[in-house]
Amino acid sequence: MLRATIKSLLGRKLRLLLTALAVVLGVGMTAGSFILTDTALKSFDDLFGNVFKGTDVVVQATTAFAPGAGSNSGGGSERRPIPESVLPQVQSVGGVASADGSIGGTAWIVDPVTNKVVQNGGAPPIGGSWNADTTTLTVGAGGTPPTGPDQVAIDAGTATDHDLSVGQKVKVVTSTGPGEYTISGIVRFGDASSLLGATLALFDLPTAQKLFDREGEFDAIYVKGDGSVSPDQLATQIAAVLPSGYQAITAASAAAEQQDQVGQGLGFLRTFFLVFGFVALFVGAFIIFNTFNIVVSQRSRELALFRALGARRRQVMTSVLIESAIVGLVASIGGVLLGMLLAKALEALLSGIGLKLPPTSLVVASRTIVVSLLLGTGITIAAAIPPARRAARVAPLEALRDSRAPSASIRRRVIVGSVITAGGFAAIGAALFGNVSNAGIVVGLGAALTFLGVAMLSPLFARPVAAVIGRPFRGHIAGRLGGENANRNPRRTASTAAALMIGLGLVAFVAVFAASLKASAAATLDQVLGADFTLSSNQFAPFSPQLAKDLAGKSEFSTVSVLRQAEAHAGASDTFVTGIDPATIADAINIDLTSGSLADLAQPNTVLVSRTEADGKGLSVGSTVDMKFAATGVQPLRVVGTFETNGLLNDYAVSLATYDANVEQVLDQSVFVNVADGVSMDQAKGDLDALLQKDYPDVQANDQAATKAQYLSSVNQLLAIVFVLLFLSVFISLFGIVNTLSLSIYERIRELGLLRAVGMSRKQVKRMVRVEAVIIAILGAVLGLVIGIVFAWAMQRALVDLGVSKLSIPVGQLVFMLIVAALLGVFAAILPARRAAKLNMLEAISYE
Repeated sequence: MLRATIKSLLGRKLRLLLTALAVVLGVGMTAGSFILTDTALKSFDDLFGNVFKGTDVVVQATTAFAPGAGSNSGGGSERRPIPESVLPQVQSVGGVASADGSIGGTAWIVDPVTNKVVQNGGAPPIGGSWNADTTTLTVGAGGTPPTGPDQVAIDAGTATDHDLSVGQKVKVVTSTGPGEYTISGIVRFGDASSLLGATLALFDLPTAQKLFDREGEFDAIYVKGDGSVSPDQLATQIAAVLPSGYQAITAASAAAEQQDQVGQGLGFLRTFFLVFGFVALFVGAFIIFNTFNIVVSQRSRELALFRALGARRRQVMTSVLIESAIVGLVASIGGVLLGMLLAKALEALLSGIGLKLPPTSLVVASRTIVVSLLLGTGITIAAAIPPARRAARVAPLEALRDSRAPSASIRRRVIVGSVITAGGFAAIGAALFGNVSNAGIVVGLGAALTFLGVAMLSPLFARPVAAVIGRPFRGHIAGRLGGENANRNPRRTASTAAALMIGLGLVAFVAVFAASLKASAAATLDQVLGADFTLSSNQFAPFSPQLAKDLAGKSEFSTVSVLRQAEAHAGASDTFVTGIDPATIADAINIDLTSGSLADLAQPNTVLVSRTEADGKGLSVGSTVDMKFAATGVQPLRVVGTFETNGLLNDYAVSLATYDANVEQVLDQSVFVNVADGVSMDQAKGDLDALLQKDYPDVQANDQAATKAQYLSSVNQLLAIVFVLLFLSVFISLFGIVNTLSLSIYERIRELGLLRAVGMSRKQVKRMVRVEAVIIAILGAVLGLVIGIVFAWAMQRALVDLGVSKLSIPVGQLVFMLIVAALLGVFAAILPARRAAKLNMLEAISYE
């Protein structure tokens, strides 16, 4: 039986290739996600190890956010400053060779040619001080460290990308405003030209203290030991002289904190890519199941002969499972190899949006290989179990007759499919409307069960739906026969369509939900936004608060109101806090208060809470919220009002005074401006543009229509990446159609030979196969679009209280998907149709 299994595999190489491709692509995406993130983590381990190479101990303020405690952990930039008086105390500790005070902040470098801020996707614009004794940064040939108030050193990545050189003047915008500086040197992080694509602007210490509002203070103190004691001992000795609220940790611990923060971000990235890898494998499982179902049908006489010759049912079942295991193992190995290429492609994708990883060789961990092989092989074997069990039930007498046994009743399939579908809907309902932890995982499980259940139930309506789809093709004999072929075996038609159903179902879900999200956002902005102009950066990154101060002194503007945003913990949950000016915010945006008073927010330590958050946590006017800030720890805030959720405020809003007292890096997220009476909109827009172009090129002024377009554009950019990755599953389903049609050609050799013998031309044979493929593709697309719309509707209804108030169905996009599905069917039929047309009719008729 083992020899027969191997011969079966080698005798059907095309079937092996097409089946393996589905697994290769799914495993490749999975392996690529692991390889990319492992490589990035290794590169950052090396990078941070190099950054702290010249330091033994780091002195810094404590943070209320414990490292590793959620997305807001770390809080590296959100620590209280250190008084300069602490530095001499540290320098006096035995074992200290040198100690440097250090400043860190945000600084935007402006390209002198385009007069636009240098932005690399989501990479931060880093500013800080040059630390002469403890830095491991290297200055390139011809450059020097910055000295004096008019010099700056920049990173090599920015210098190379924007053709900047030593001695050239460049504008830099910091939190205290813009300034022009001479480039004194080009610096590198070891072998890396930049830190994850971040721009770097370094000044000497006195200049940095002034620019980042740290005069008389440091953000950290970097200590280098003389070697007489270990770093751990030195950290302990330094900690003994520090005031309360400050800590001394080893450079290794500081590097580990940085690595943990990067690891959390890369962990999200890994999960994001792995989701699409699992979707691809899920789609591939349907293709594998369908392939082995057809193979078992084709080999029924062969398997029956084995049974007649004495083979036991277990041996027959084992032979099919061994065949699937070999296919899965070979495909998984190919998937790991493909994963290396995909990791490079994903790295290039991230680099294209500005997230540049430090240079390092690919890291293929043993975990990646083991997980990929187990996942690919396991899914292949699992998908082959039902066909293997069916193969084991082939009776020996079937070897003695030419006809195949009639199809079994689908009653059991209907019952199981109904139960699974009900379970899927129940899981989705519990995740969306119930109070469950890990709701995202529950939604994913529910979606998988729903797709599986609908796929099992699809033979019930595959024949009538396929008949309707095939009606336009019945005008000619080839089209009629193609339709009959699709109707003849509804199980096979439905199983083949199921792979495409999943892919297009997810694409349709994203399309409908995205349209609903954008429609809801547009409606919310129309209702909430009241300012004449909104000032924000291109990528909604925070910017210098000096801009609002400059505008506040101009007579042509009646209102200048700022909005700030910071991470915080409300009880046990992570959240964001919005800082607003209660005296001016009502002139800029419409806040629909459901209780309390906006004016009361001017009182110290008060907060407004969204109605949904208040209802969920049992809060009302007079309640107390324990809000934890990274710099100041837990602050009890009294609730003075609740408001309906809108697209501009987070769940918690505090006054600017409360915000600034608890957040160290004060930057503006948006500035709302109203034009004074008697000033034309055109004049105000011209004055704003002139000021921004001159001093704040990272910020743009938009009227209400342009602000709405900017918000929607940011949603479109994210969705574009999701669509590209989801189309991988649609691409895999294409192989399923090719595979099914190719295998069915062998099954229908005698039939095709007879059709050719009675006068059907090669062209008609091709058309017949193409019609069948188009019907299968459109059937899968229709099922997918229906499920996608239902899922999107359920998600929208679940998020009504969070602002997704409108269901919008992009009919044009869905029709386009249907047309694309039909074209995929035509494309998938090319090779099977050519093979069918090339059959020798005499050999086909005599086929045994």
